[in-house]
Amino acid sequence: MAQFMPLSQAVAENLRNGDVAAFEGFTHLIPTAAAHEAIRQGFRDLTLVRMTPDVVYDQMIGMGMAKKVIFSYAGNPGVGLLRRMRDAIENGWPNRIEVEEHSHAAMANAYEAGAAGLPCAIFRGYRGAGLAEVNPNIRSIVCPFTGEKLAAVPSVRPDVSFVHAQKADRKGNVLVEGIIGIQKEAVLAARRAVVTVEEVVDDFKGLHPNLTILPSWTITAISVVPGGAHPSYTHGYYARDNASYIEWDEIAADRDRFRAWMQANVLDASPEDFAARVASLRAA
Repeated sequence: MAQFMPLSQAVAENLRNGDVAAFEGFTHLIPTAAAHEAIRQGFRDLTLVRMTPDVVYDQMIGMGMAKKVIFSYAGNPGVGLLRRMRDAIENGWPNRIEVEEHSHAAMANAYEAGAAGLPCAIFRGYRGAGLAEVNPNIRSIVCPFTGEKLAAVPSVRPDVSFVHAQKADRKGNVLVEGIIGIQKEAVLAARRAVVTVEEVVDDFKGLHPNLTILPSWTITAISVVPGGAHPSYTHGYYARDNASYIEWDEIAADRDRFRAWMQANVLDASPEDFAARVASLRAA
């Protein structure tokens, strides 16, 4: 059952060195505050899983936290490449990382298989694509009923998943609405799940049709962090901060500037500082 606790405690109790960890969000609801807390606590040797690694994974990789990334498409949305991830792959700075690249369809199916407790995902995919030539975890299977050749990939079953959401009620149920992406499956597939939310409410009145409810028994810990997805957006609370993504491209291009920015904005900050900074940006 979900327990409410400060974000620093939630991360310390649920993330461990060497874990397979998913910080999921598809443009919307990216758990930035949770990722920053993981960076402050200095975890290492993580296998980072995500459909679309963007700025937060660039930061985690640049801080030497990752040994491997399992993903489909990596980039700074609307801007270009991830410079810290590229530096790690091409130059081994700050450490060399292993990459396992898939298609979006494969990652979505792998999460769904993990949520269902299955060892692999089977689907139609990769026809005419060359990823299987560089990724040994893309294989094929013949349907025993039709003889059709299908793609198969290992299921995604993280040790811990982190997601951001709009609301939790006082019983520990979580409401997610807007572009939900793969958050539900990431939580259901994980051994432990940490959710940051904008606020806690008595109940979920006035529900909209496009939402997901994560019941409390699927969640390990809930932390209230207003603005916890910034510079990503949270539907109904604040918009995407496009300027921050553009600025990141310049920050990440230089190792020294990257280190200085991380020190000032992450290592020397806190979840409370994060929330206050986001509130000031919204007010401006």
